[in-house]
Amino acid sequence: MTRKQRRLTLIAGGLAVLGTALGLVLFAMRDTIVFFRSPSDIAEMGIAPGTRMRLGGLVKEGSIVKPGGQTVRFVVTDGGGEINVSYTGLLPDLFREGQGVVTEGVLNPDGGFSADSVLARHDENYMPREVADALKEKGLWQHASGEGANAPAVPALTQ
Repeated sequence: MTRKQRRLTLIAGGLAVLGTALGLVLFAMRDTIVFFRSPSDIAEMGIAPGTRMRLGGLVKEGSIVKPGGQTVRFVVTDGGGEINVSYTGLLPDLFREGQGVVTEGVLNPDGGFSADSVLARHDENYMPREVADALKEKGLWQHASGEGANAPAVPALTQ
């Protein structure tokens, strides 16, 4: 074997190993590469309690309850399903009823959701693309005047 053939064999072998490693990583993460799941998705998929995930949707009107301290309870809906969320901590300034929200936490055995972080959208006219798409599927989308073809492609969230 010449030097050139050995070099090409080594490069081809390295690329094969990297390709295999990348394939295994993507296969292992196939169920977790999701920005969030909507309440309807959780009901349809039958996700087991104790599963860590992100839950996204709209904060249901009239659902925010502050029983005391820093604990807050509210309902996240996508128009087709609802999940009760409990969160202890400081909420983002932009958190309010009727607004898009993404929470990160664990699904409880009773069907509720214990969040350990809450993300709210940035401005008056923008909603995370995934939330907007879920609402469009349910027929609940209300097109805002500031949105359109020039809307940012990346969800703008704040914690």
